[in-house]
Amino acid sequence: MPAVELTPPEAARWAARAGLPLPADRHAAVAATAHHIHSVVAVLRELDFGDTPPAPAYRVEQEEPDAAV
Repeated sequence: MPAVELTPPEAARWAARAGLPLPADRHAAVAATAHHIHSVVAVLRELDFGDTPPAPAYRVEQEEPDAAV
C-alpha cells in the first residue's frame, strides 16, 4: 500500500507536535528525508524473513586467534 508523501507543512506540524523547533527553511529537507526513510523501510517490510530467528536468538561465534600472527 503506497503511502502519501509527507509535505513540508506536515513535516513542520509533526515536528511541532514532537516539541522540536523546525526552522521554515528546513521543512522541505525534513520532508524529503522522511520520504527517503519511509521508502527504505518499505523495501525492508517486503522481505520474507520466514525462517529467520529473532535477534535475541543470535549467538556470536568466537574465532580462534591466528597463531601465525
